[in-house]
Amino acid sequence: MVGQTISLRSSNHHRQAFSVVNSSSSTTSSSNQDVLMSDLNGNGNGSSDCGGIEYTKEYVDALLNEKPKGKKTDYKLQCEQKTQYIKRLRLCIKWFQESEESNLLEQEKLRNLLESADIKCTDLEVQMKNKIDGLETLIMELRGSCASLQEKLVNVESEKTVAIEDYNNEKEAKISLERRHDSLVEEFEKLQQTSKSANHKIESLEATYRNSQEYNISLQQYNSRLQMDCETYKKNLERLEQEKSVILEERATLRGRYNLLQEELSSFRDSRDEALKQRDALHTELSCTKSELQQIKDDRDCQLLQVQNLTAELVKYKEFTGKSSVELDNLTIKSKALEEACSSQKEEIRILQHQLAAANEKLKMADLTTLETRTEYEDQKRCVQDLQMRLADAEFQLVEAEKLRKKLHNTILELKGNIRVFCRVRPMLPDDGASSEASVICYPTSTEALGRGIDLLQSAGQKHQFSFDKVFTHESSQQEVFVEISQLVQSALDGYKVCIFAYGQTGSGKTYTMMGRPETPDEKGLIPRSLEQIFQSSQSLLSQGWKYKMQASMLEIYNETIRDLLSTNRASNVDNGKQYAIKHDANGNAHVSDLTIVDVCSLKEVSSLLRQAAQSRSVGKTHMNEQSSRSHFVFTLRIFGHNESTDQQVQGILNLIDLAGSERLSKSGSTGDRLKETQAINKSLSSLSDVIFSLAKKEDHVPFRNSKLTYLLQPCLGGDSKTLMFVNISPDPSSVGESLCSLRFAARVNACEIGIPRRQASMRSVDSRLSYG
Repeated sequence: MVGQTISLRSSNHHRQAFSVVNSSSSTTSSSNQDVLMSDLNGNGNGSSDCGGIEYTKEYVDALLNEKPKGKKTDYKLQCEQKTQYIKRLRLCIKWFQESEESNLLEQEKLRNLLESADIKCTDLEVQMKNKIDGLETLIMELRGSCASLQEKLVNVESEKTVAIEDYNNEKEAKISLERRHDSLVEEFEKLQQTSKSANHKIESLEATYRNSQEYNISLQQYNSRLQMDCETYKKNLERLEQEKSVILEERATLRGRYNLLQEELSSFRDSRDEALKQRDALHTELSCTKSELQQIKDDRDCQLLQVQNLTAELVKYKEFTGKSSVELDNLTIKSKALEEACSSQKEEIRILQHQLAAANEKLKMADLTTLETRTEYEDQKRCVQDLQMRLADAEFQLVEAEKLRKKLHNTILELKGNIRVFCRVRPMLPDDGASSEASVICYPTSTEALGRGIDLLQSAGQKHQFSFDKVFTHESSQQEVFVEISQLVQSALDGYKVCIFAYGQTGSGKTYTMMGRPETPDEKGLIPRSLEQIFQSSQSLLSQGWKYKMQASMLEIYNETIRDLLSTNRASNVDNGKQYAIKHDANGNAHVSDLTIVDVCSLKEVSSLLRQAAQSRSVGKTHMNEQSSRSHFVFTLRIFGHNESTDQQVQGILNLIDLAGSERLSKSGSTGDRLKETQAINKSLSSLSDVIFSLAKKEDHVPFRNSKLTYLLQPCLGGDSKTLMFVNISPDPSSVGESLCSLRFAARVNACEIGIPRRQASMRSVDSRLSYG
């Protein structure tokens, strides 16, 4: 619409500029002479005077055909008339220049509008193509799902038909047996009436009758089972019918969306056709402009001829007079200036013609490109449809294969009974002082290793690749980490032994992973979140008849000495050197003698105990960590469950362990008591490494008794417990050596094989001392 408005305005402008005035054709040459004189007297002062004059063809002809008045011998009057005549010619030429400039501006506007229309048309085609592709993809997905559901329906109907046929056959057999039974009864009655001599025959018939009764009872039982199976098939069929109706409704809604998108596509096509029509109109307008420019050129040539004639007349007047030679020279200079202006206008017209030719070529090329694009679009559309069908089939096969692979993988892991290992990388801290150095940790992006692989880069350019059950980057939140272990925590309520412990060097984030900051909801660690889940799940299971009793204990292993963190007189116990012994019962559970065990009923009570233990735990300052844990922290929650409706009882144990960090004496700068602590920590971790290596090699003797830590973890490492280890890694380049040792140790742990986890459940009381409710 904008292009049509501009074309109408330009055409009206040219019609006004070059229209033939009917009244002018009827006027005489004397009236034209008066008009020219009035223009000279009133409108001969500058370029602004051109605005009130309309230079029509008759006006220009009258100006060019004007003859000098007065006597030819009066040279002074002739010169004044020539001067005025030249001024009017200058005004006429200036008006034509302004007209040409306005024409150039209008042509530029038309060209811009044409380009914007082409761009808009291209954008509309791209949007239309994208929407068509999206609709085709959605339709193919719906067709695939509908086909799979139809296949399932056919299979269920076939199974239902077979079941009904079997039921009918059994029913017929039952009827035949009943008839046979009736006939046998009749024969038995007849034989009783005949004689006592047939007693042996009667006894045989009675035996046959008993056998038939037993067979009849078995058939009735089989018939009841068939009826139950038939009802199950009916329920499945009803459920599939409901799913089918839901899918049909979704298909109807998608068809409605498809129709709406088709309407939008038709509207886009209409808008594109409208844009093409506007382009054709602009093309027509350009041709009109070109013809008008040609007319202007012809008029300019006529004016040049008139100027040449005037120049010749000026030369003749110069021969007849000597007084007005200076004035004639000025007139000559002005004539030359007019000639230069005309030549510049001629050059501009030539350039404009070249631009018009180039615009015409572009229009032709645009038409050809549009046709070729449409043809290619149709071909590509057909190819995309074929590829989408193949892709849908391939994706369906991949999904089925992935489901089978996951199922087999979980089955293999359960049979193998290996320890699961998760790796977590803490973010860079301001105290690390290595922000300017390149990162030493990277994560593979391949499909096989995504989320499970981690690469460690050394300064020499050597890369060490590791793979674990799960790898958490420095951007992983506490909630994301807990989601991965929530099912493992739930197993403790189901009656399994569960052990989760954090391993790594000092300052790698073990305590943050296990405890976090309990006062901040988003930064709670695994221990607070696990307890929240345990109590919430136990409350939800009350409706199913389950009642739970829980006992908590907390200890630390400091310098190979067990300390009770919940003892009320802990200071006196330390001074008196009280010893705590580790014992294992027949079920493989570890117990610490004289350890404080507290009955807990709510999360608030356990949180209070955790705060008490945190205040009592041994911590110290080293060069590697401001608040370094100098002991191994062990939190144990024993769970006793009883179902009053089924009289089933379960006993689960949840062990959450925060190990002390390994460190090098050269980096930690430990002296005195810190030195003894470091040596004890490294010794216990070394014993843990020896145990892991023995398990990995499947040796007959595993050195669990070499340290208090390994002897306490014996049920978790060598028994039937569900065990998970968190290996925590620091991204500090100065800790590459320690990180490499931790990753290698974690890989060894992941390769260990332990017993298959068993659920501790019974139908009798686990501990008569416990009271429920």
